[in-house]
Parts: sequence; C-alpha cells; structure tokens
Amino acid sequence: YCTWSPSTLHALEDRRQRSGNLDCKKESVGGIASKRTDEARIGWCGCRTCVGQSKVTFESEEHRHNPVGSEYEAIASCSLVHVNRTSWVARMQTQFASGRTLIRARAKPTSKGRRVAPRAVAETTAQPLPERTKQALKRCEEAQGGGAGAGNTERALRAADAAWARMKSDAEVTVEPFAWRRGGNAEPTTEVYDVAICGGTLGVFLAASLQKKGCKVALVERMQVVGRDQEWNISRTELQELVHCGVLESKQVEDAIAIEFNPVRCAFHGTGQETLIEDVLNLGVSPKKLVEAAKQSFEDSGGVVFENTALTGVEVFDNFARLNTGRRNGANGSQDSASEPIHARLVLDCMGNASPIARQMRKGKKPDGVCLVVGTCARGFQESANKSADFIVTNSDILGEDAANMPRVQYFWEAFPAGSGPTDRTTYMFTYVDADKSRASLVDMLEDYWKFMPTYQGVELDDLEIQRVLFGCFPTYRDSPLRPGMDRLLQVGDASGIQSPLSFGGFGALTRHLGRLSSAVVDSLEADSLQKADLGLVSPYLPNLSAVWLFQRAMSVRPSGKLPPSYFINKLLGTNFRVMKKLGDGVLRPFNQDVVQFVPLTLTLGGMMVAEPLFIPVLLSQLGVRPIAQWFVHYVSLALYTILYVTVGPVFSLVGKTSKSAKLRFRTRRLLDALKFGSGLDYKA
Repeated sequence: YCTWSPSTLHALEDRRQRSGNLDCKKESVGGIASKRTDEARIGWCGCRTCVGQSKVTFESEEHRHNPVGSEYEAIASCSLVHVNRTSWVARMQTQFASGRTLIRARAKPTSKGRRVAPRAVAETTAQPLPERTKQALKRCEEAQGGGAGAGNTERALRAADAAWARMKSDAEVTVEPFAWRRGGNAEPTTEVYDVAICGGTLGVFLAASLQKKGCKVALVERMQVVGRDQEWNISRTELQELVHCGVLESKQVEDAIAIEFNPVRCAFHGTGQETLIEDVLNLGVSPKKLVEAAKQSFEDSGGVVFENTALTGVEVFDNFARLNTGRRNGANGSQDSASEPIHARLVLDCMGNASPIARQMRKGKKPDGVCLVVGTCARGFQESANKSADFIVTNSDILGEDAANMPRVQYFWEAFPAGSGPTDRTTYMFTYVDADKSRASLVDMLEDYWKFMPTYQGVELDDLEIQRVLFGCFPTYRDSPLRPGMDRLLQVGDASGIQSPLSFGGFGALTRHLGRLSSAVVDSLEADSLQKADLGLVSPYLPNLSAVWLFQRAMSVRPSGKLPPSYFINKLLGTNFRVMKKLGDGVLRPFNQDVVQFVPLTLTLGGMMVAEPLFIPVLLSQLGVRPIAQWFVHYVSLALYTILYVTVGPVFSLVGKTSKSAKLRFRTRRLLDALKFGSGLDYKA
C-alpha cells in the first residue's frame, strides 16, 4: 500500500486551499486517514489549478500507483511499503499529526512477481528546514518572487531535493511508458499540425521560428507560457540568434535587456591567476519580456497555444502522432473520451531534463554527472563594487569535513549585477558531482552557501535583503545528444542533453542551436523524413560536446577511491586560464561560451604541458586511463570533423542547395550541420 510523507500531505492540502476549489471533488487530506474504503483518493481533482490527479488503489498485497499529470511529479513523492489496511490508517494518522520521517521502504515482489522499486525520498523531506533557509524562503514567498525554475517556496525546495534524491537512488526503477508506437494509420479527430512542441517556456522560441518559416505549429504547455522573474545571463551574439531566426525584432530584444556589464572575471584560489573577459554572459535579460514577445510573435503568425494543458501521453502512428491531454484512459496511454487530443506530423519534446519522454528513452538511467546550484538574488551590495561580474571563481580549495554531508567537494562561484536595482546582485554557488547516494542535499548545500557567501562577496548576510532563493539540479549524460527512440518524436534543448556538461543548460544552449533545429525540422517535413533514423540526423553525435566530459570529470571530486590533493582543481584551472589568456580572445572566448574547437584546444593542452610539466602526471593519475582513452577518441573525432568541414563541407553545401531530391537535400544539410556544430566552427565572435 502507499504512504505519503507528511510534508507531501501538507503540500497537497495547502495547494487545495490556495486553489480556492473547496467545492471540487478533492477530498480533505486530513480526512483521508480515517477512510477504510478499498479506494482512497488523495488530492484528486479535475481542475487545472490543483495539484493534478493521483489515484492509489488497494488490492490485497499488490500496490498500484498511477499518477496522472506532470504537476504530481513536481511536488509529490512516496515510499512504497506493504502493510495491512488497519495499520496503514494508524500510520497515516500518526505521521500526519507528528511530522515524523517515513521509514525508508524496501522493494518487495508483488503477487505477479514484478519487482516494484521504492521511490527515493530526500532525507530532508519531512525534516524541519534550517532556520536561515526557512526565513529566507518565507520572505521570498511573501514577496511572491519567482525562483530558479522550480519556484521560490519551501515546497519547491523540497520537491527539487526529492527529485535529486530519486536521481541518486540505487533502487531499480520501473519507468512508466509515456510514449507508444502504434502500428498502422489512424484517423485524426482534430486538425493535424505540422509540428507540436511540448514545453512552452523555452519551446516558444522554436515554435515562433518554425511558424515564421511556414509550418503550422501547436505549442502545448501544462501551465502558462510565461517567463520567470530571475534574469537569464547570456552573451549578445547568442541573444541575436532570436533576430536571425525571425523570432523577434531587434527592438524587442533590446527592450528585454535589463542590464549590461563588463568585464567578467575568472579567478582561482591560491594561484594568483585572474582573467578578465569581455562580452561573455554580460547581459541580464528579462525572461518575462522575452517569452511574452516570442509568444505574441508566434500567435500573430498563426501559431496555436494550448496553455493549462497537461500532456498525459503520446501515441505515434504511421501517418501522425497523437498527443493525449487531460486524464489517461487506463495504463496504455489511450485518450480519455472526455479530453481533446492534439495531432501533429512531428512532436518536439522541449520539456527539459525532467521530460517523461526523455526519461523513458533513457530507461530511467542515472545521470553521469550533475551540476548542483544554489544561490540568491539579494539587495544591499555596494553600488561601486557591483559593476562587473564573476564568471567562474573559487575562494577555497577542495573542502572536506566543513562541507555539509559531502565527502569532499569543490565549490565554484558565479555572480552578476541584477537589473532590478543598482545594489542588487545574483550570486550562485555550484559544484559538479556524480549521482552517488552519498552526495548532499540542496538543503545542506544552501547551509554551506549561507556560511561561505559572506567571505566570497565581502558582505554580511544581515546587511542583505534576499529577493529570491535560487536552486537547481542539472543532470547530464555521456550519450548526448539523446538519439531518437521513436518515429515522429524528437527531443530538443535540455531534453536532448544538447547543453554542455559544464553549464546550467537552458536558454543559451537553445539559442545556439535554434537556427540549425528550425531549418532541420522544415527540411524533414518537406522530405517527409520523419522516421527514427532520419530524425537521428537532426540529433547527431557531436565530438566537441562529448570532449567536454573529461573537463567535467576533472572539476569534480569522486566520493570514493583515490582523492586528489586539495589544490588540484584550482591549479588545473589556474594553469588552463593562464595559457588561454596568453593565446588570446580567439581561444579564451569560445571555450567560455561552451564551444570547443580543435586548434584552440590543442594549443591550450600543449601550453599547459609546457607551463606545468610536473603537474601532468598528477592530472593523468586523477583522471584515470579509461576516461582519458575515451576522451582521446572524441579528440580525434573533433580533428576529423574539423578537417571534413573545411574540405568537403562546400561540396555538401552545394548539393544541399541544388539537389532536386528533398530527401537528399535533407540528408546532406544534416551531415553539413553535424560537421559544422560538431567541430565548433559554428561559433560567432
């Protein structure tokens, strides 16, 4: 049977109260514990402002758990324990009243012999938050500020930690199918769009570009298509891609810029190395203005937006794909008769790294690396010292016992002036880790942030007014970009893993590939090249992206085995940036905009060997033979892609422009794109 953590019960009831739907079919959470029926409905409602629909069914010793709607995944997590019905009632009453932590569940075979794995729940889920974090979140919630992706509330923080705990869990995971391949053709019951894009906050930019190119596009978003309050930091050349792709006009882009600053600083503890870079992540732009303008441009061009529309599954037929919305009818993804489906020739999954489709395609695999981020946007900094930014800075070596619950960790800092006021500054503390179960929670990491941030920024916490508390967990995978697993279905943006494993993902990665993706989609529709193999050409192997994995490994600390000297990461980065600084902006700027190119990379590696020859054996011993061998394959591929793009690229370009065969044009243009982007020669200074 299913028990829910006390914090989840409180969250469900709070969501019900806030929604104002007191007359809807939701049961009071407090009243559920006293029910002794064969079926209990927890937080059930058809209205879209509520938490979503979840149904827990009791059948002898078998547990069935069928969540419907992505809102459920955002705030709810459960541990599965098999008990008799009477003890379940007693336990629910006791835990709801006392707030005690649930006993961690153990997986148990069901009556059908299938192993059901427990969902990992963060240890902090039912524990009180540390006082400083609790008060900061409370002030932010009262001010109704937007957070970093997940919101600005205690509930959002606990949800993010629960998601991180699930990533770390070693338990066997049973991934519920979200997309199905059906055989044969089907008759559509509504209009068939050329493209349906799932996920509106970043998907709206791709939707507007495709609509402007003549496609008939539907944009599906489970909430409202709006941007968050917290600014996005980006370079001007990356932002201008929105103009080049026809999404926005230059004036609209300029109006969205909240602040511009220069330079950005890179500095590493104990090395004496400080590098200043111009025009890299030096703009703070308003997501609200950008998303609103892109949405308006999309609708003015004839695009259709489906807001407050929860996607429950995708069925792919030979002639189109059907997006099911609302409630799922049974466990096979078929459309509920009360819901209206959406039909499209091609479905683009732009639902981010939490996409249920991408999770299905990856078969629930644990991420290979994770970037954990916490921070604040705060008011009260000295105006005279708030004119420039920190791109990547360390103020300590690898930490040991001082870091909360982490075996050893290297913290990095990033800080930008905020456009909301001259004394406002956004500060991030981040680290690169694997998904080992020993890794600390975001709550614990926030405690380290409160402890170390005053020293980094030279301020007292009591002198600052916290505007927003920021937190996030960004998983990355070695096998990225994700290859299509089904016809007519393609992951884009963070859902595909196209972002660098060193970045926070999101907006910058999408803008860089926006022109490539929109042209590829148009060509695939024209050629009717929508099979899995065809779409694989749109999401190809990119050696420069794969090569960055060794850098991520070098900047992280393994939880076990041989540990590096405490100065290792700082010395590595200090040497790297000192060499790149000598080589000039042609090397320094592309690398710091997540674009790796063969010649600059080779010059940098050679320069590091000359500058610190005695450090090379230490570096090799820490990285390991196998990772270096894997990286070398990508390095050779990077060289090959560079040579091929320069030599045969013009031939591919000519064929792609002059061929009378739409399929041949599609294939040659995709090969040219793979060589261009895979070599990093798409970079625009």
